[in-house]
Amino acid sequence: MQPGPSLYQIAKTLLLPPASPLIVLAVGFLMLRRWPVGARAILGIAWLVLFALSTPLVAGWLQVAAGTERAVDAAQLKSAQAIVILGGGLRIDAAEYGGDTLGRLTLERIRYGARLARSTGLPVLVTGGRPNYATRGEAEVMRDALEQEFGVPVRWVESKARDTRENAHNSAAILLPLGIRRVALVMHGFDVQRAVAEFEGAGLQVIPAPTLVPRPRLETVGDVLPQANALLGSYYALYELAGLIVREVR
Repeated sequence: MQPGPSLYQIAKTLLLPPASPLIVLAVGFLMLRRWPVGARAILGIAWLVLFALSTPLVAGWLQVAAGTERAVDAAQLKSAQAIVILGGGLRIDAAEYGGDTLGRLTLERIRYGARLARSTGLPVLVTGGRPNYATRGEAEVMRDALEQEFGVPVRWVESKARDTRENAHNSAAILLPLGIRRVALVMHGFDVQRAVAEFEGAGLQVIPAPTLVPRPRLETVGDVLPQANALLGSYYALYELAGLIVREVR
């Protein structure tokens, strides 16, 4: 049986799209009879926000605001001493794998990390803790996938971190005593700013090496039409922007 969501997951779901604009739409409908003018305004704004967040153009803008639109330059990698691949989640109890396996974000990251490792020959560290209800640590699953499916050896496994800050500090605790200070950090384009800030705060020098780098462009009519993938991109970007705010408050 799949585990139920935690209170944190429920709160995150309700505060981010698509749930948040849908909740506002529901409030607008409930207010129609008593406050028709204001309710129509609320309905219109909520609909526009949901529509905009579902377009590739707006999703791309948000992802750039939270991350970057620059891919790593091969020349930058020459100064790196190691590659750190940041975990992005597991699929718990995946039926077709007979247990826990990599989530989509993590799979995309290790695929790109494997490419960088093969092209540079740099040693690899994977970092990701054990989520609730998981049978293994995320970093252990990442290591197995890299070695068994991509043919890339993993030198260090950090499997205790519960969030990005702990990913950074635990990775630094492994690398700094070995004299490794400058790392290529593999994550997604939409979470570059927060991840880099956490790892640099832990004492590492970071070369951002994002995968799925956003490139917001108005090239076709499809860029301003709602799409499911675009809404998901907006969700990730808004989550990262909220994380940046929380980090500043700390």
